[in-house]
Amino acid sequence: MTWGVLFFLNSILLGVGLAMDAFSVSLATGLREPKMKGARMSLIAGVFGAFQAAMPLIGWICVHTIIQYFKVFEKCIPWIALALLLFIGGKMLYEGITKKGDEAPEKMGTRELLVMGVATSIDALSVGFTIAEYEVLMALAAALTIGMMTFAICVVGLLLGKKIGTRLSSKAQILGGIILIGIGLEIFITGIL
Repeated sequence: MTWGVLFFLNSILLGVGLAMDAFSVSLATGLREPKMKGARMSLIAGVFGAFQAAMPLIGWICVHTIIQYFKVFEKCIPWIALALLLFIGGKMLYEGITKKGDEAPEKMGTRELLVMGVATSIDALSVGFTIAEYEVLMALAAALTIGMMTFAICVVGLLLGKKIGTRLSSKAQILGGIILIGIGLEIFITGIL
């Protein structure tokens, strides 16, 4: 691949495709925290964007260094994503069912945000294989484009979730948990088949 419109179009499309899981999690997070401020939204979208940008680079590095070890790990990706998203989604679902109507939903902690960042971007490791022929600067540009697309898409998801979450009130956390569990199952089923 050479620098040009096709390169950037390909990177944008990769970014959009990879961001769909992060978009869904952002939507669920917005449902969970309907009074979220702009700085927090930027932080959450930034974490998802950073993970989505880093994972293809890690995959690219693996292709150029330790590919034989990475092939074994690739089979574990659906299992890891399923476990992480089932845990977080199950926790949200439990909290949504057991809390009283007047309690505010609990904010997502830093550790939980990082776990969701890994869970939604771990499948992006395999993108390192698709960009394996890129030189270093092209791989960095592709990863940066993927990260920026993810950031923008996640901001949209957070805004939509906030708007819907305000209307759904106490049921928003339950819906968010169901969405996360659904994403985990989708990643798992797609990865196994």
